[in-house]
Amino acid sequence: MQLDLVDVFGSRPMKGNPLAVVHGADGLGDEEMLRLTQWLGFSETTFLLPPQDGRADYRVRIFCPARELPFAGHPTLGTCHAWLAAGGKPKRDGVVVQECGVGLVDISRRDGLLAFKAPPLVRTGPLSDAERAEAARFAGVPQEAVVEAVHIANGPLWQLLRLRSADDVLAAAPEPKAPEGTEIGLAGPYAEGSGPAWEIRAFFVPGQGRLAEDPVTGSLNAGVAMHLFASGLAQGSYIAAQGRKVGADGHVHCYADGDGAVWIGGRVETIAAGAELPVLA
Repeated sequence: MQLDLVDVFGSRPMKGNPLAVVHGADGLGDEEMLRLTQWLGFSETTFLLPPQDGRADYRVRIFCPARELPFAGHPTLGTCHAWLAAGGKPKRDGVVVQECGVGLVDISRRDGLLAFKAPPLVRTGPLSDAERAEAARFAGVPQEAVVEAVHIANGPLWQLLRLRSADDVLAAAPEPKAPEGTEIGLAGPYAEGSGPAWEIRAFFVPGQGRLAEDPVTGSLNAGVAMHLFASGLAQGSYIAAQGRKVGADGHVHCYADGDGAVWIGGRVETIAAGAELPVLA
């Protein structure tokens, strides 16, 4: 087995979200995958396996320190990058097909960046009044700053609070603790012409009730983009910024194509490749 370290969604190297990718993970069980993920300490670690669906180029299992995830965005792009760098050849020209917990996910190059096709939302609609109040409290957002509160679940069960402005997003002061399964995203617009169009923050519980902030989050940005394009709050394409509060500088490129699909793209950089891993006992 070999381990690669990659950086995803950074505006420049080592300013995105780090990911560990394990090649040749066939011999690892659930417990070993989770234990390695917890030891590495990244928000996610992925494990490359042969596909079970004949249409897929590879299969990936995605773990965060608390559990396995059916889908996550920066692990999708980072795993694809590592698979290609290791000599992977897609079955279809120009498209890599990833098999994961939500099924098949298409990945392609758009404007020189890797981009994944956003999977369908599995839950939409407004948060209840109680859910809205609880999400705002855990995220440390005053109720008057919340313009809209909706479900944008796409594997992770993201609850989105759309705020008045990017400044409101950056001013949020989250609680240190939250229940397991808490997944809250914030989105607020920048003034037109100021660079990125939206500021994003993501809060989740990696384990033991601790509420953490993710540097740059593909799955949340996918759900946000699908909501913004569908509601007319964004057209064509835009760039979202994320990570400034935790030392990152992420840029997420969001596109709506002519067929109604939404694509989420970004830079992916190899930081280290080919570290040998002993068999985990």
